[in-house]
Amino acid sequence: MARRCSETISAALMPRIGSSSLVFQPFRGFTRRLIVANLVVFFVLLVLGKINGAYAGIIEALLLLMPRAVVHGFVWQLVTYSFVHIDIWQALFNLLSLWFVASYIEEAKGSRWLIEIYFLAVVGGALIATALSFTPIPRLSPLDSASGAQAGIFGLMAAIGLLFGEQQFFFFPLPIGIKAKYLVLIYLLIAIAMLFGGGRIFPIVVSLGGGLVGFIYARQARGRGLSFAASERFYGFRNEYYRWKRRRAARKFEVYMRKHNRDVHFDHEGRYVDPDKGKNPNDRKWMN
Repeated sequence: MARRCSETISAALMPRIGSSSLVFQPFRGFTRRLIVANLVVFFVLLVLGKINGAYAGIIEALLLLMPRAVVHGFVWQLVTYSFVHIDIWQALFNLLSLWFVASYIEEAKGSRWLIEIYFLAVVGGALIATALSFTPIPRLSPLDSASGAQAGIFGLMAAIGLLFGEQQFFFFPLPIGIKAKYLVLIYLLIAIAMLFGGGRIFPIVVSLGGGLVGFIYARQARGRGLSFAASERFYGFRNEYYRWKRRRAARKFEVYMRKHNRDVHFDHEGRYVDPDKGKNPNDRKWMN
């Protein structure tokens, strides 16, 4: 089921460059490192499987996402499952799709933005599916498992649909253009349809959860990313705290000066207001 879902994404997404040319985005930056990491894990497990199948199976079980294992302390699975691909077709389709969508996001928003949204989608999709697996939803079980980069890919696609909805993409090799927002909607409907198609649905829930997290991220961090927004909010809270302390000190000082028959005034920010400010120097009424 997960593989069929990933295969739908394999209809290569390519942004239109110029009038009609279809090209790969540059293979560089974090996109390249992410794909290389996935390839290394895939070939290491492949070679281990040829040398010692039982040992490779144990390692694979430790890396796959399994809700029962996660709640028993195997929390690394919330990330490592995204680097595990069961067969060459899943790896091929997922990594090609990851190349297209991740490189597009990285070119448009930068590496930090890509890192944040990808891993938030991976972890968020895993957490959502893990939590739901312990509910009485039919065909969901804590003994289910999931693997592959689909959650991160769905998260990136949701961001593209939200931020670049009017951008036109093509289904390779057919020269048929479609706007990003409609393309994302098609994939979403396919994934939802697969939920009712029988078989295992846990991997699909992981993917949809990743898409939901990616959509929320793109809504909340349209600029430089979540870390930048968080730092901005932190410094905003810090500055507000300092303003509050200044206002409180100003009120105490006003009370103190009134006890000594002196009137001083501060503005709403706690800044001292010069009583002579704004007076006409030629007005003899206030002069001694």
